[in-house]
Amino acid sequence: MLRERTVVILLILPLLLYVLVAGGWLFAGAIALVLALAGSEYALLFRHHGRRPALPVIVAGVLGQVIARKIFGFDHTPLILAVLLMVSLIWHLVDYERGADGSATDFALTFAGTIYLGWIGAYLVSLRNLPEGLWWLLVVLPAIWLADSAAYFVGRAVGKRKLSPRLSPNKTWEGYLSGVVVGGITGALFAMLWSVGAGLASGLEAMRGLLMGTVVAILAPLGDLGISMIKRELKVKDTGALLPGHGGALDRLDTWIWAAMLGFYLVSWLT
Repeated sequence: MLRERTVVILLILPLLLYVLVAGGWLFAGAIALVLALAGSEYALLFRHHGRRPALPVIVAGVLGQVIARKIFGFDHTPLILAVLLMVSLIWHLVDYERGADGSATDFALTFAGTIYLGWIGAYLVSLRNLPEGLWWLLVVLPAIWLADSAAYFVGRAVGKRKLSPRLSPNKTWEGYLSGVVVGGITGALFAMLWSVGAGLASGLEAMRGLLMGTVVAILAPLGDLGISMIKRELKVKDTGALLPGHGGALDRLDTWIWAAMLGFYLVSWLT
């Protein structure tokens, strides 16, 4: 499994960095498509276990929110959310009339999935669109990647105290705390490194990077636990089989989207 994960990372990382650096519609489009794929995984997980969330509404809603964030930023947010809520409700009212059971629960699943992946996921675009967004994204993402890796390896090597026995039995407090430390150090180091290219006016500096990496490493793992909660309830190991050794798109994005959201507000408040 570790070998498969490493090979996949080495193959995908250059493409990911190219898209990230390119920015613009290439980046926004790539994020929209990957999030839409995660949305389809989310819907199919529940549909395979007897529920009926509206897959077309979730996929279209996620795509629409990411595209709207690219075009309008946070303008028109109340209208977008109201339309998504209404469309979700209409879908499940009709579905119930056609004989579906549990449409109230399905309605909640549809709207939750659409907002979770579309609204929170679109912060990847929002962070990239900030004046120095490229550099900050290259601080935030490595921080959560290396924090997750540290938590995994340290937890396997010396972890004793379970962090969340029901949600994720393999996670330990030792691994989690090591991830927080590594996330903070990574944030500080990358902020110093990128400040050379971004310039002094960018606001990139070690202390801000340390704070950002630490906050991201503390809070972003909640995204992983949230998806683990869904998988535990549905008794599945992965959300999909897109990437060998990594599972589905939703398995990979679970902490990234929260890291981007946290990074966006930290950059907005600190610079």
